[in-house]
Amino acid sequence: MSEATVEAQTAKAQTAEAVQYLTFRLGGEVFGLAIEKVREVLDYPAVTRVPRMPEFMQGVINLRGSVVPVVDLRMRFGMRGAERTVNTCIIIAEVAVDDGGTVVGLIADAVEEVVALDAGSVKPAPRIGNALDTSFIGGIGSHHERFITLLAIDRLFTHQEIDAASSAA
Repeated sequence: MSEATVEAQTAKAQTAEAVQYLTFRLGGEVFGLAIEKVREVLDYPAVTRVPRMPEFMQGVINLRGSVVPVVDLRMRFGMRGAERTVNTCIIIAEVAVDDGGTVVGLIADAVEEVVALDAGSVKPAPRIGNALDTSFIGGIGSHHERFITLLAIDRLFTHQEIDAASSAA
């Protein structure tokens, strides 16, 4: 077998193991969400506030006749709020719950690109003692000499928060 054939087979095997992530920005940080969880990306629409929701739940939007709860990821992560810009968007994502799933909108400062990360470029989430919950971090990816915090979206919300969002929707 030629060296070129071996390299091609190795590249094919690595691509087969790669997972694609939609990358987006919150402030100066880059986050990634597994592409299989993403339904679509929307320009920032009008969001209707729902009374008595947690502060990070910004409200709901109408998505082709369906009511979808919208979460401000900056607030969820304890970051300072930001002004909405032309790059602000909502990532429509599916979140798994015990008896199926629900759809939520995630506010991002900007969407960047879809990247493929192989298993070797993803490291486990850092353990930062017991005081900080990092269970929603699926890992830290490395792409073009920068780090991407990979979200485990199914662990980002509690069951109570998902139930509240679903009932508001």
